[in-house]
Amino acid sequence: MAIALPVAASRHFDFRLALGIPLVLMATMLWLYPPALDFALAQIFYVPGVGFIGRQSYWLENILHDRAKQAVIAFAVLALAGFVASLWATRLRQWRRPLGYVVLAMALTTSVVTPLKVLTAVHCPWSLKEFGGQETYTPLLSPRAATEKPGLCWPGGHASSGFSLLALFFFWRDRRPRTARIALAVALTLGSVFSLGRMAQGAHFLSHNIWTLLIDWVICVLCYRWILYRPSTQPSPVPAAALVPDGYRR
Repeated sequence: MAIALPVAASRHFDFRLALGIPLVLMATMLWLYPPALDFALAQIFYVPGVGFIGRQSYWLENILHDRAKQAVIAFAVLALAGFVASLWATRLRQWRRPLGYVVLAMALTTSVVTPLKVLTAVHCPWSLKEFGGQETYTPLLSPRAATEKPGLCWPGGHASSGFSLLALFFFWRDRRPRTARIALAVALTLGSVFSLGRMAQGAHFLSHNIWTLLIDWVICVLCYRWILYRPSTQPSPVPAAALVPDGYRR
């Protein structure tokens, strides 16, 4: 007979894999990711003499970029309001920690973007000579070519808005696993759509957005471990047969 876990315990989560896989992918991208792949994909959206096909798109800029980002911000504000309300509303008390997690994870995944942009000074595709700009391409870890306008394009800010909703997966995983899986699919889909839209505008390479996903995932996992995860204090389930003395087994 298996020993039941206490209600407060979290479902098992392998943090070694959840953190190890993205960290290995990051290391792999630093040394093995081919820039030619970024350029080949960017060429799909670029028309020589005209520019990127989505650069002047009303739908991509005003709807998928501006309005969609505002919607994510509005959601974060609602989560913050819920957290504040839980400080005195008895009915919301059980949601205080999960809401606090969502607020913190979304804040960190989006606020880390600007400092990293300034630190790395990576240029957008639309600024590069290969795509009608004036700047010289340099890999992420290479010294930047001399310029009067440092880049601000790594990682992807808009992609981070979508991938910040990965926090909802962890918000639900110990309460409603099926809802958590839906939330994960929504976050990955939304982040990918945001990424593709900005690629069509020439604002980012594919690698910029992959990095954004990996960074946001790691932040969400670490916040989950710190705030929400509650490992079981009970021993592992023991098969009923193992409880029978050897002399009584047939």
